[in-house]
Amino acid sequence: ILQNLSQTPVLRELLKEAKMPGTTVKIESPELSMEPQLIKLDQPGPLTLAMYQFLTEMQETKKGVVTPKELFAQVCKKAIRFKGYQQQDSHELLRYLLDGMRAEE
Repeated sequence: ILQNLSQTPVLRELLKEAKMPGTTVKIESPELSMEPQLIKLDQPGPLTLAMYQFLTEMQETKKGVVTPKELFAQVCKKAIRFKGYQQQDSHELLRYLLDGMRAEE
């Protein structure tokens, strides 16, 4: 899930903008032929910041191995079911991750 999200340019750019509070972001989608959306962003929450830091590290690292320790810790705060390192479905992680970031808006 995290590797796929790291290859989503729109998400990376939006998180890059989101780390600066008070920024207004213009979202355009020529493929969907919809009106451009202007969204004013507040201070990002800890899960959103952890996601930004993780995606940035994945894109910029030269060491080849990236550990999502802080991101995982933030997900566990929002969804206790992930504590304990038991096996979980990847779609559940995606749901809790995106819902948690959305709740921080």
